Amino acid sequence: MTLGLDIAMQRSALVAAVAIAFTAGACGARPSTEVEPSPAARAQVVEANLIGVSTSPAPRGLQIVSYRGAVARVAPSVVTVYSAHVLKGEKASSPKVNVLGLGSGVVVDRDGDVVTNYHVVEDATELAIALADGTVVPCRVIGVDEESDLALLHVEGVALQPIVIADIEDVEPGDVVLAVGNPLGVGQSVTQGIVSAIVRKGARPVENFIQTDAAINPGNSGGALVDTAGRLVGINVLILSHSGGSEGIGFAIPVDLVQSVVASLKTHGRVVRGRLGWAVAAVPSGDGALVVAVDGDGPARRAGIVPGDVVVRVGARRVQRQLDAADVVLGSGPGTRVPVEIMRRGVAATLDVELAPVPAPNNGS
Repeated sequence: MTLGLDIAMQRSALVAAVAIAFTAGACGARPSTEVEPSPAARAQVVEANLIGVSTSPAPRGLQIVSYRGAVARVAPSVVTVYSAHVLKGEKASSPKVNVLGLGSGVVVDRDGDVVTNYHVVEDATELAIALADGTVVPCRVIGVDEESDLALLHVEGVALQPIVIADIEDVEPGDVVLAVGNPLGVGQSVTQGIVSAIVRKGARPVENFIQTDAAINPGNSGGALVDTAGRLVGINVLILSHSGGSEGIGFAIPVDLVQSVVASLKTHGRVVRGRLGWAVAAVPSGDGALVVAVDGDGPARRAGIVPGDVVVRVGARRVQRQLDAADVVLGSGPGTRVPVEIMRRGVAATLDVELAPVPAPNNGS
């Protein structure tokens, strides 16, 4: 069975289910105008001063808070990614089985580029995306980066609406976010939650996650995590779950990392990484990263950086936390000169660091 036929059959089966669900959801969706609200209910008027949150008059003086404006802006930029995989048996005579995979993707520019997770397209023999209006079109892979779990796809001859990008420096725990994607193949869906934490466990890019309690399920991978203005905050990537379903602990790759990886994939077809040659720690109070060690003959030492310096900017990125000054710079290969702004005993200085190659991983051999 071809991928196109599989998709058509799946969509036919889903149309009836979604129609039933929408019909059921419409019943009782609005409060009855025959019921007089209590004084307490009248007093609970929600103030919607957040960007992207709209209010509309409701019966008898109540107001309803809605994120429909943000969803309307995001929906055309989120797609479904279908992938076909061939499974082979252990024996040569075993039949091959075509398995259809499902994920989500986000349109990142008007050129037809769509970002998704690497694990959504890994080993795929055939790929297609479904747009928000249901149109299914083929796509190809521009490049993948297994370490960050990101992949860049390209669609030809179709007008796509790119998503608006948020400033990651404005994202903090407690911010309201929306997860948009195609969970479990039911169709484009939206869930709402908050940024639970900004998880920064180490220097490897894949560990630099945004944690959210917005419901994320299989099929959401590669979809959008957006703020209430409809701006992309991150790409949903995984969940922590005992059951396999959403338990309120989901993770997204922050949008600044996504931008760096996408730019490198588009330019080089792969992600290039250069090394700064330092070790940093958190600053006890305030922004920045404290240099605690530099390589003996590494890029940082050659540029004049010494232990005790506080890094406040690397290239165009303002360093707010330790991980912002990670040793590996994405998208800039060895030989690239990166301006690094430091504070040394209260005096600001900018030094050019020439990146070195990233050492090959040590597999214990």
